[in-house]
Amino acid sequence: MKILMFGRGVIATIYGWALHKAGHDVEFYVRPGRAATYGDAVDLDLLDTRRRMWGRRVVEKWPVRLRETLEPDHDFDLIVLSVSHHRLPEATEFLAPRVGRATVLVFGNIWTEPTAAIGPLPLDRIAWGFPQAGGGFAANGVLRGMLMPSVIFGTLGRPPTDREKAVRQAFRAAGLRIKERPDFRGWLWVHFASDAGLLSQGLRRGSLSELAGSAGDLREGLLTGRELLPLLEARGLDLRRHRVAVLPFRAAWLTAPVLAWLTAHVAVARVSLAAHSDPDAEEPREVCRDTLAEARRLGVPVPRLEAAEPHFARA
Repeated sequence: MKILMFGRGVIATIYGWALHKAGHDVEFYVRPGRAATYGDAVDLDLLDTRRRMWGRRVVEKWPVRLRETLEPDHDFDLIVLSVSHHRLPEATEFLAPRVGRATVLVFGNIWTEPTAAIGPLPLDRIAWGFPQAGGGFAANGVLRGMLMPSVIFGTLGRPPTDREKAVRQAFRAAGLRIKERPDFRGWLWVHFASDAGLLSQGLRRGSLSELAGSAGDLREGLLTGRELLPLLEARGLDLRRHRVAVLPFRAAWLTAPVLAWLTAHVAVARVSLAAHSDPDAEEPREVCRDTLAEARRLGVPVPRLEAAEPHFARA
């Protein structure tokens, strides 16, 4: 399969590497002028857990192919669109006249209605997924991250189309297990709210990495996430369909010490938080702002998130 990763961010790079190693033809689209800045290789330091529970460390310089143009008559089979949720409108406007014959995998956070979030992209060309990887680029340019053994795919209340099945097979061929979420809209919203809870506490402390090993900070983040559950219900979500996903927030007193121990002693959990160390990162602020704006719009009280607002409010 010929695959275009949209951007050369953390998620695009990690999965681009995994798909390339599985034999797929992978390129990256970057903004004009960025190719020279990025260079023709990525320095990777990854914890790859696809085959071993505790992971295999991969350290290599991976040659990549970058392109700064995308013509409508391209021959890509799949475009992987993994951008911050607040960058999605801009990305979909760019891609809409350039989809060609490709399927577009929307691969990240969404807080609006999914069908509205894709803007002018044709719905029959869309596959929905969510990464199970993370990390960050260090000051020296090295991508330090972690790749989990599974990846999330979902649909909006119907079986996967042939296009969606082909995308799943491409990831399966890369050694990744597929986890299906039939109510993907609901799953995305629960995940977004849980992010807002933990990220708000990370912003209080300076960055998400500061929460590693701290039961008190993790508990506060989980409690903030718990107070967002009524917001999800106010949006029409039936939380009974997502009992497992919301359980850590309902039992924060138990979840927090377990997470603290894991993030202090288990490399897989520690890497996931430790890489998010940039105090000026834009996405955590945007997640918290948009969540708080929705709570205010619907009149749902969220005192913990409001108390954290000074740490993410726009100047």
